[in-house]
Amino acid sequence: MFPSPSDTRASLIVRLRDQDDRDAWDEVMAIYGPLVFRMALRQGLQRADANDVVQQVFTAIFQSVDKWLEQSERGRFRNWLIGIGRNVALNMLNRKPKGGIGVGGTEGLDKVGRLKAEEDELASEFDIEYQREVYRWAAQRVELDVDPKTWEAFRRTHVDGVSISEAAKQLGVGVGQVYVARSRVMKRLQSSVSHYSGVADD
Repeated sequence: MFPSPSDTRASLIVRLRDQDDRDAWDEVMAIYGPLVFRMALRQGLQRADANDVVQQVFTAIFQSVDKWLEQSERGRFRNWLIGIGRNVALNMLNRKPKGGIGVGGTEGLDKVGRLKAEEDELASEFDIEYQREVYRWAAQRVELDVDPKTWEAFRRTHVDGVSISEAAKQLGVGVGQVYVARSRVMKRLQSSVSHYSGVADD
């Protein structure tokens, strides 16, 4: 149901050439921002440093996306973003503490070594997290666009695992209405998610 990072719409990535296209940048940030943040935390960074990684990654993209798009063999957007994030995280993990106890010395070197050794695993986790983030992004929009009871029927049966009959009792509606609500929400989710499908960005 959900696209992989390589399916991020090529048209959306191309729009990033326009630094004033706030809709395109907001869209990419909404998907990749939380994702980069969580991946930074998984590599051992503190929350403040993880926030710095997000800011630095998107600053780098903002400054160099035009040159990247001009490359004939640029690869996938996901791989480029991972490379930037990895370099930023490495720099933070390897930096010298300015005072007191910080990331440095043996602990810092160990973390840098683990980060280098786990690059393939990082890419795999990135894919999984991306799919989850797309679902969250789509779900937030669909929830605002449907009747609250319709969303509740979907959430209780699809997310919470409540049976159709039990959800119908809880919501005071017929079983058929729960089935219809589930189907309606699923179609809207698929439509919203397909916004990121189509032409691969490689």
